[in-house]
Amino acid sequence: QVQLVASGGGLVQAGGSLRLSCAASGRTVSPYAMAWFRQAPGKEREFVAAISGSGTFRNYADSVKGRFTISRDHALNTVDLQMNSLKPEDTAVYYCAARQGSGARLRRDEYDYWGQGTQVTVSS
Repeated sequence: QVQLVASGGGLVQAGGSLRLSCAASGRTVSPYAMAWFRQAPGKEREFVAAISGSGTFRNYADSVKGRFTISRDHALNTVDLQMNSLKPEDTAVYYCAARQGSGARLRRDEYDYWGQGTQVTVSS
């Protein structure tokens, strides 16, 4: 089993930055692809970014390309999401996820493990 704990959320003004971190425990997630999803009130959970098991490949939602960067540290068993130029529409609960495969997939049903979520609020 894999446990994921997300942290780093908070309140920030539009144009500001936040860095989310997800720590994995239970087993190493080095071979696994990792991802971030988000869910705003009244909306479905949506894909934000994913990184392959090797860390070589990354995928981003169009809405965050050029503003968000996903990265991972195999030694620490963590995955981070650096969020810059934040907008009010980025407000959501952000979830990290891991899948038992190395490909950086975009669909939430392809991920096997989920963290508890961390709230990001961007004020205008």
